[in-house]
Amino acid sequence: MFFHSPTYLLAAAFFFCVFTSCNLQKTSDFSTWKTYRGDDGTNAYSSLAQINTKNVTQLQVAWVYRTGDLSDYFTLECNPIIIGNVLYGISPKLKTFALNAQTGEPLWVFDPFPKDSKEGGFNRGLAYWANGNEQRIIMFAGNRMIALDALSGKQILSFGDSGYVDLNKNLRPAGPGLYENVNNTSPAVIYEDLVITGSSVGEDYESSPGHIRAYDVRTGKMKWIFHTIPQPGEPGYDTWPKDAYKTAGGCNAWAGLSLDRKRGILFAATGSPSFDFHGGERLGQNLFGNSIIAIEAKTGKYIWHYQVTHHDLWDYDLPSPPNLVTIKKEGKVMDVVAQITKQGFIFILDRQTGQPVFPIEERPVAASTVPGEQSWPTQPVPLKPLPLCRQKLDENDITDISPEANAFVRSSIKNLIWGEMYLPPSLEGTVQIPGYRGGAEWSGACVDMPSGMMYVGINDIPNITTLVKKTGYAPAEAGKITIKEAGNTLYQKSCSVCHGADRKGNDGFPPLLGVEQRFKPSDVKTIIEKGKGMMPGFRDMSGQDKEAIVAYLFNTNDNRMYTPSQSSEIPTPKTNDKVRYSLKGYVQLLDQNGYPGIKPPWGTLNAVNLNTGELEWKIPLGQYPELVEKGRDDTGTQLFGGGIVTAGGLIFMGASQDEKFRAIDKSTGKILWEYQLPAGGYATPATYEVDGKQYVVIAAGGGGRQRTKTGDYYIAFALR
Repeated sequence: MFFHSPTYLLAAAFFFCVFTSCNLQKTSDFSTWKTYRGDDGTNAYSSLAQINTKNVTQLQVAWVYRTGDLSDYFTLECNPIIIGNVLYGISPKLKTFALNAQTGEPLWVFDPFPKDSKEGGFNRGLAYWANGNEQRIIMFAGNRMIALDALSGKQILSFGDSGYVDLNKNLRPAGPGLYENVNNTSPAVIYEDLVITGSSVGEDYESSPGHIRAYDVRTGKMKWIFHTIPQPGEPGYDTWPKDAYKTAGGCNAWAGLSLDRKRGILFAATGSPSFDFHGGERLGQNLFGNSIIAIEAKTGKYIWHYQVTHHDLWDYDLPSPPNLVTIKKEGKVMDVVAQITKQGFIFILDRQTGQPVFPIEERPVAASTVPGEQSWPTQPVPLKPLPLCRQKLDENDITDISPEANAFVRSSIKNLIWGEMYLPPSLEGTVQIPGYRGGAEWSGACVDMPSGMMYVGINDIPNITTLVKKTGYAPAEAGKITIKEAGNTLYQKSCSVCHGADRKGNDGFPPLLGVEQRFKPSDVKTIIEKGKGMMPGFRDMSGQDKEAIVAYLFNTNDNRMYTPSQSSEIPTPKTNDKVRYSLKGYVQLLDQNGYPGIKPPWGTLNAVNLNTGELEWKIPLGQYPELVEKGRDDTGTQLFGGGIVTAGGLIFMGASQDEKFRAIDKSTGKILWEYQLPAGGYATPATYEVDGKQYVVIAAGGGGRQRTKTGDYYIAFALR
């Protein structure tokens, strides 16, 4: 359903009048890499062609830089930026550094955390601003946005409050049981003297809202805020319960932003409302969750939006910033927004109006069977391009890796609900296809700007989505349990969805069995408070509740009685409270050996012509050596990491679990060159030129969600 408000109509009319007389945007030369993903439109395209299809086999390592702080839990996902002959990047523990881009020699390193800190996280890039002799790097660490002098790496203490902006502030009025827990894993966008940022927030009930904010690049003062969960009088407010804006969370542009600088339009792609898998407390369409939003960059004013998933129950976040592309459809040149999705769709919309370029239908979908839930009756389905991954599961889709694997998966799903896409989560267990790692993921798509060809990595692995009722103690009962017993309840409430009810870990979240062998109790208490990696911090959790979780994890003999307080995280349900649910775990549908439970390919690279909406080619990307020995070289692997495309006719991409970095012919999909990385290249590479020589660089950190060996490498390649 496409929501038009009076505000939208006025804004659209205004922009139509202003811009119909404008010429098409001049095409950039795309020869530098000064911004995340190469350009304002996040297309990861380069006009450099020194390295090309004829000489790519002559690539060799030019330099290697090791950050010195590899981590078992944080991988390198950074797409570095290059300003002149300086490369700026981020380490696994969120140190920002500058290197000589020709040699890899370090110039400076800035550590945002105290010495010997165990903090770190995922971060995908940096933002750069310059005015005359002033040059700044904008970075994120935890809940802080920090400005650095680009030449020296020194923190600019006049920015924000004593050198940083607290992202937890200025989101919503404080309320009982509410606390903000905000960070950012993607870089900000710079527009004139504004730093504009989305955020990463929690995904449980009453998590922080994902409002988009702009700050003065010199002072750190907030200049505007766009409410992604609308407040009274704002477009979309009527798509939520009346007071939802006071407590609802999510709807955040966590994957980054893109910018039409000439038109002054910011484009955001938002995630799902929280809680991701149950919407009984947020009945309605839930704008601006799962939406492409056009916003006036100077003021934050709403222009238009398009929602790609209504009342999301599947964690179908929009996983990447929109691609801003110029295409030619039926002889007409059009500036468009192309948005990839976890469902495997590509939504292509007119950049000024938000109108679909190819037809989109609202199709009926299954209703939820969870008490109190009201799933949305329809979902939008683009007729072109066709989906890039499977959107249903039937018996013919079950794995054929071996008869044993086929039998194992059949047995695994015999008591589950399975079939079409958009089957809602259930108490019995539902096979979700595509899974919540895509389809497409945060690594995004690269676009060959002259031709309008899009190249996107796609995962094709289902999940099993099972809801369980949250349980708690009434106050009288709570006074009769020990600290350790309370810790068990608190763990199941706040931690089990990621680390597993059995503490064995889930989908890239580390196991917590044997935690005493890796951490001290004081370390774990600090991590609970401040967060770490993908884990949010619980800054306002009571001290007693933190002690209780630690007592449970370390199996201490703390038999003191638990005394609930007003800030206690143990729920105290009232008779009129709605039932809340949690996810049993982030569980993929796998066979007995850990391979995906459907037929290969499981990870593919796809070439889509955005002018026609047609798929030009598809190849499996990545291999499992043990399966290749059995004749299966067609499987692909789960992909985390993006590609870049160049005028030299090449796509450069890591992403696969076999830890290889590849150069691929963009016209045919033929692999022309590959290099075995020391750790997985789960990042988007960059390419640049210094003194007439072209380089390609990729961060190789491995680990993380892929559970492969870890590293701390940045590796640059050039021709012999």
